[in-house]
Amino acid sequence: MAPSPRTSSRQDATALPSMSSTFWASMILASLLIAYCSQLAAGTCEIVTLDRDSSQPRRTIARQTARCACRKGQIAGTTRARPACVDARIIETKQWCDMRPCLQGEGCDLLINRSGWTCTQPGGRIKTTTVS
Repeated sequence: MAPSPRTSSRQDATALPSMSSTFWASMILASLLIAYCSQLAAGTCEIVTLDRDSSQPRRTIARQTARCACRKGQIAGTTRARPACVDARIIETKQWCDMRPCLQGEGCDLLINRSGWTCTQPGGRIKTTTVS
């Protein structure tokens, strides 16, 4: 009589279920710990990517992506040249300087079309930021 197609003759076919329950408990605990540690605290941000392009003389183009866990009524923005959670009204009205995006001692001015802002240092150097 031919062997049944449901019966496996491989000896390693049952190895997975026979692992100890302690092993599975430690695997579940480790995965929960990894998932918990990757969560941001409410109201905080972290920089995920930062790219700089200095191929043009006297000009550096920087692009950064941030991940934020903002509270209700807040949205990802910039405060003191760092990613931060800011009042959503600032973003809706495009009043970028209200979120204090420039470093202390720098002046903030809106771009004419409100697509971003400039930070002017006391020495005259200007940093322009556009929102996309």
